This record gives sequence, C-alpha cells and structure tokens, in this order.
Amino acid sequence: MSLILRRKRAAAAAKAAGVESLLVTHLPDVRWLSGFTGSNAALVLDSGRKGGTAGRAVLFTDGRYTAQAKAEAAGMKVVIARKSAAIAASEWMGEARIRRCGFDEGNTTVADLANMRKALPAAVRRKMFEPVGFLVAKLRWVKDAEEIKRMRAAAALGCRLFEGALKTMQPGMTEAAVAAELEYAARLAGAEAMSFPTIVASCPRSALPHGRATRAKLPRRGFVTLDFGVVLDGYCSDMTRTVHLGQARAGERNAYDAVLEAQETAVAAVRAGVTAGEVDEAARGVLRRAGLDKWFTHSTGHGVGLEIHEGPRLAAKQTQALEAGMVITIEPGIYMPGKFGVRIEDMVLVTAKGGEILTPSTKAWIEL
Repeated sequence: MSLILRRKRAAAAAKAAGVESLLVTHLPDVRWLSGFTGSNAALVLDSGRKGGTAGRAVLFTDGRYTAQAKAEAAGMKVVIARKSAAIAASEWMGEARIRRCGFDEGNTTVADLANMRKALPAAVRRKMFEPVGFLVAKLRWVKDAEEIKRMRAAAALGCRLFEGALKTMQPGMTEAAVAAELEYAARLAGAEAMSFPTIVASCPRSALPHGRATRAKLPRRGFVTLDFGVVLDGYCSDMTRTVHLGQARAGERNAYDAVLEAQETAVAAVRAGVTAGEVDEAARGVLRRAGLDKWFTHSTGHGVGLEIHEGPRLAAKQTQALEAGMVITIEPGIYMPGKFGVRIEDMVLVTAKGGEILTPSTKAWIEL
C-alpha cells in the first residue's frame, strides 16, 4: 500500500469522525503515513471536509532532519521549525484557519495538549482539538503485503538467533551473557535494535513473566525462558521459547506439555472473523482443564508491527474480530512463584483460512 493511499484512508477516517484535519504526533503513526523516521515530528492531514483535499499532508520537524525529511517524505510539504513539531503544527493550523482538528488523546499528554492550545488563536483555542481515539493506530493493525514481507524477515531472524542461542547456552553462564550474545548476533545480522529488553529468566526467575536478564547464573537443572525480538526495516518481531537444562523434575514436563497444548490450540483457533476473546479462551480452556489456569496471569497475545505492542489485544471477553493481515502473538504461560515458569510464543499472521506461524522454530521439549 502506497503512502498516498494510507493518507487517503486516514483522511477518510478523520472525515467520518467529523473533523477538518488530523494532527498526528505519535511517531509510529507519522512514519506509517509519511515514511519519516526522525524523533521529532508531527503531521497535519486534511480530511477533505469543507472543500479541502483529502489526504493532503504537511510534515513538521526540526533542523536536524532537514535532509532526512526531504528524502524520506518525498513529495510531501515539509516545514522545518525551531520548536516542538506539534506546536509548530498547531500554529500553522491557526494561520490556515482550520477550526476542527482531531488528535490522538491516547498518545497526547495533558501538558502537550495545553501547549498545542496555547499556540492557537484565542478565538479557536477551546474548540479546535477533538479527541478521535487511536484512529491511525487502528488502521495500522492490518498489514499490507510490504509490511508482511518485512515482518517475515524480522521473525525469521529471530528464529535464527534462537537456534544460535541453543548452541552456546550452558550452565554457569549468566542470564546477561546469554542476552548479550543473542543481541550481538542480532546486530551482526542487520537488526536495527531489539524490540524490547531481552528476557532471559532461569530457574525460579522463570516464574517472572518479564524477568529481564540479570547476573544470575544458569542452573545445572531447571527451566530457562527466552523472550526477545528484533527490529528490522522498522518492524518488530517477538517470540518466546522455554528450554530445560538437565533432567526435568516431576511435574515440569507435564507443565510444559500443557502450555504447549494451550499455545497450539490457540494458534489453531486463529482465523479472520474469530474474536480475540475466543482465541484467548482456546488457550485458557486447555490450562483450565489441566488445573493450571490460575497460574496464567496475562492475556494470550497482542498485535505486532511498527510497535512491539499494538492492537488487537487477545484477552478474555475481547470482542474485536480478527482480520486477515493482522499479525498477532500467541503466548500463553504459567508462572509458579518460587518454582518455575513456562511460556511459549509465536508470531501469527491472520488469514481467511487460519493462522500462519511466522516463527516456526521448534517448540518440542528441549533438554540441554
């Protein structure tokens, strides 16, 4: 999908929301609409109401990005400001006599909104900005062919990194050393960054869902959970595998098998038209029947894209229907404080016929 078409879709959504223009300040949204990747940016998009031109956009940034903005946002009007991009955009709208502008209240602080209003003429200050929710972010939930291609590449790199970690991980290494080697390999392979701080959680620490890597040493016997992702061409990957060092104790293998069954059952439930809550229940139901559901303390998954956490959210009672082109995670887990935890996660592309796993690294029981 071209950037022009993306802007036209966003303009149509803004028009349906009843605003003349849309002020976009959330950087992933700005990137999706313009191609610009700088750290200070705002975009004003014409919705086509009151004689405007639907999809016409103006990008605001500062002098650090003069050359970059012209290269990345080719064909767009670029305004170089000596202040916050959002404030410069607000001043410009006041001069352009725009009277009703939508904004994303979920990504705008109270202080930012106050400053945006101060930049406006007094006559329009009170009624200019209309909250329109995550309007652009929701458009980003469904990926186009080029986005899916990039996400396949990011997911494939993640799989190669996991396979490499299996060859080097051993008792006595620190969690931090495992994470460092994985992240170094990611950079050498072309990753721009990690999607989030790498999680390496061993033995009792594996019961921490977000147990970031520490100086704790890997045990001779026990679980190790690795949860990580890379950013490649702007798009994130996300996967989790749990392996066992040494011979498993009683109950550990059964717990792993239950989580694996829950994960695979949820993946099998994915297809366009199914609700996020139904997929969550597919995983939760397996763990309920195994008597382990009380240890499953988070949602089953989330969308992934330019951001590591996007919509939709796959959780209990969520009524959002999945659509073909969404990329989601399926990641049930159980966490027994003081004992161990197990989580297994794949990235899954939603299609009309089902879910396609983008992270096909083995999920079979592994003892190292």
